[in-house]
Amino acid sequence: MPRLISSPTSIPVPGGKIINEHVGRVNSGTEAVSVAHMVAPPGWEEPAQTPQFDEITLVLKGEVVVDHDGGPTTVAAGQSIITSAGERVRYSCGPEGAEYVAVCLPAFSPETVNREDEA
Repeated sequence: MPRLISSPTSIPVPGGKIINEHVGRVNSGTEAVSVAHMVAPPGWEEPAQTPQFDEITLVLKGEVVVDHDGGPTTVAAGQSIITSAGERVRYSCGPEGAEYVAVCLPAFSPETVNREDEA
């Protein structure tokens, strides 16, 4: 039977980014996938990470910059990027901020994101 997700759960993070998880471990108890709507303020950045999940990032507004071993990739509104589990990446955004949707397979968890400042 279909299951309506009537509202997301806001997950607090430092740096002013807003995470509204619609599907995932926190909001729906789903471990296979997470879907979150993100709003990042101008100049936002986070530490490098080597997650244990694949991540699809679909940019709705602004730009998201993904730093990786091959250099930075700028993802503009209307574009998306796929990063693979085990790949070292670092996310940030430009001077106008960014709004985007992140889909993680399996679902995001603080234990499997492996941020470098938390090692």
